[in-house]
Amino acid sequence: MEPNVRFWITERQSFIQRFLQWTELLDPTNLVISIEKIEKSRQLLLTNEDASRGDLEDKRSTVHPDNSKLIPSPFRPAALLPFTAPMVFLSMLPVKKLKSMILPQVSFYTYSTIFNLVNGNASYDRRPHESVLLGAGVIASSTFFGLLPRLLQVKFSLSTVLSRNVIPVLVLAQLSGMNVVASRSLEPMRGIEVMDKEGNVIGYSRKAGAKAIKDTATSRVVLFGSSAFIPEVFSYFFKRTQFFLQCPWSLWTLKLSCTILVMGLMVPVSFSVFPQIGRIQCSELEKEIQSATEETELFYNRGV
Repeated sequence: MEPNVRFWITERQSFIQRFLQWTELLDPTNLVISIEKIEKSRQLLLTNEDASRGDLEDKRSTVHPDNSKLIPSPFRPAALLPFTAPMVFLSMLPVKKLKSMILPQVSFYTYSTIFNLVNGNASYDRRPHESVLLGAGVIASSTFFGLLPRLLQVKFSLSTVLSRNVIPVLVLAQLSGMNVVASRSLEPMRGIEVMDKEGNVIGYSRKAGAKAIKDTATSRVVLFGSSAFIPEVFSYFFKRTQFFLQCPWSLWTLKLSCTILVMGLMVPVSFSVFPQIGRIQCSELEKEIQSATEETELFYNRGV
């Protein structure tokens, strides 16, 4: 069993404990850790139960818990904030021409889809061409639905607060969750590994896969919904201040800064809402899994 999986199974942590750990795992230096250091940390953890906490942090933040493969730097959890914060900011800008919105929307949903595919559960059999075809379809559909309200706004010259501020936030939040559901749709179809407390694989469960996707999608809605909504609220009230009348350009500086600050807080919060290794009662799983073990509670990798 991988050391990081063993850690999440044995540690029954509260939300605060998970939040504090994620603030360490999201350290930007985890994006530039060398392969040699990662492999050294892995070997220490495999051979020494008392290996340092730093070794564990290096391993958990850069290596996939299901297959021990190195996660590409741009798609590690620590990269989510620097890559998506500018995209969220650009996606929420007022639109005059639809062309100006295509690139931010395509960039955001392309990155989100690949991030979900890379960091999802990898314990089931999945061929490379299936991931490519699935990802392309998810990117195209997510981008279309993301642009749809903007298209209606331009076509019908809608300028109300509802059409300019509220609906784009709701669409972004909902599509972020649906992007997780669609890009990881093979998990509830084929089932993901469920383990006992010793890390022994009991079987593959479609119900555990569905629960993993549901929890992760919920956390994404919380993350991107908050990151888009709070800057819009600040901007709404800022436009009514005397300072804005004197310096209209300051609105975009405030909005970008607010987006980065809110996401900086919400990324570890959203990752901490649910445990990395989920727990599910055996009675909730398929009958063949129930008959294969006497355990009352099993574990599965939720993904990020």
